[in-house]
Amino acid sequence: MVHMKKQPRKTRRQLQAEKLSEAKKLINKANSLEVPLPSSFQKFTSKDEINYEIHCNRAKELTNEQSSWIIDLMERNMKKSYELSSWGWDADKKRNELFDSQAWHLIAINNNGINVGFSHFRFDVDDDKEVLYCYELQLETSTRRKGLGRFMMQALETMALQNKMQKVVLTVFKSNTTAVAFFHSLGYKLDITSPNDEHYMILSKLCRD
Repeated sequence: MVHMKKQPRKTRRQLQAEKLSEAKKLINKANSLEVPLPSSFQKFTSKDEINYEIHCNRAKELTNEQSSWIIDLMERNMKKSYELSSWGWDADKKRNELFDSQAWHLIAINNNGINVGFSHFRFDVDDDKEVLYCYELQLETSTRRKGLGRFMMQALETMALQNKMQKVVLTVFKSNTTAVAFFHSLGYKLDITSPNDEHYMILSKLCRD
């Protein structure tokens, strides 16, 4: 009778290292895609019957015009909220974040060729898990409450699912009650990594087949 040599049990650290390695492989695979956005999310018709095109680009592929508009919209929409928080508003830091080499951007363009909304997102490892992290979802005032923001979040969730991410994660100011209510309506819940005594919260939504 041949006795098989018993394999030693892996330590917790070894198991964590393996999980992290697999997470990084999935992130690298997602980031290697030319365009991760499915064709079904590249066009959208709003409640008021306006047609939009949704483009997905790496930060380095954005035109100067698009980059300038993104910064301008960020300042108009969020500068005051940042100034009222402990973070403060740092234009250079925000610019570096938005146009980091790992950043992707969804840009919504209306039928007049005007940029009206964007989402900055990344495939990344967060808390040792592979996630799609939504850094920003910003719309021009005239485009809100017409279904575009919801559609763009659905696009992010679909990309997360197709690329085998565990969840979609985002950060939102507690003072931005409209945004908090919006994300809650989409099924986002307080993430385990969210701090207790800060001016912001981290929300997440699990990816499921």
